[in-house]
Amino acid sequence: MQWTLQYEETWLHRLNPAFKLVFFLSLFLTLLFVHNPNVMSNLTFVPFILVLFSTGHRRIVIALLLIPFLLLFFSSASSMMFFGQGSTTWWRWGIVHITEESFFRGLHIGFRALNFALLGLLFALTTRPVFLFYSLIQQLKVPPRFAYSFMAAVRILPVMVEEFQQLRAALLIRGVKKKKGLRRVTQSIMLYAVPLLSQSIRRAHRIAVAMEAKQFNNKERTYYYKQTFSKVDIYFVLYIIAGFSLSYWIGYTFPYFEITDVRN
Repeated sequence: MQWTLQYEETWLHRLNPAFKLVFFLSLFLTLLFVHNPNVMSNLTFVPFILVLFSTGHRRIVIALLLIPFLLLFFSSASSMMFFGQGSTTWWRWGIVHITEESFFRGLHIGFRALNFALLGLLFALTTRPVFLFYSLIQQLKVPPRFAYSFMAAVRILPVMVEEFQQLRAALLIRGVKKKKGLRRVTQSIMLYAVPLLSQSIRRAHRIAVAMEAKQFNNKERTYYYKQTFSKVDIYFVLYIIAGFSLSYWIGYTFPYFEITDVRN
């Protein structure tokens, strides 16, 4: 079963995965302390440019992946705009109350959610899980038994989905009729959850025995993939610093909106 997208490797794929993970987490924390909607809207272009031009995926794939994030932007912004609080009323109808303060707060929250989504998408599209786990072991000193266990779990997920499809096809061939109401829930548990769970337990036990036999709990191991730092990591840091600095400068020098702090 094919679970990966076809792409061309770019310079973002050569970033050290552990460094990328820690750096992205620091960017998430940094965005939490940005309260200027002018700056936040400018910061959106920093990851968006990378997602659009440096992930190595086709434009149609990126466009399809961005659709749910755009819906997240509009849903996050509108929920605050329509039901927020403020002193300057723009429009009121029933429980819907749009004020100047709620509008900019909603816009700010929408851009923040979009930034989180773009950074997460950028990490997912440019990071191979195998390299990430190897990097966690080598750079962050994660115990091998934990990292290899997660790696095995990722590999097993497509197998579990394929087993579910085979089980559903077998039930259709046998002509099993679905019940109605609450009995349908219990029937689904008996027909799907119990067989899949029992197979997963047996598979997990076999994997645990095999990992123990091959001494995956030994910290002194050699690795097929050696993860190191390179100058590409420096280029990425410089790009982020330049992008954030430019966003702050434009946001405070040439503001699009009069409000500069949504907390007030």
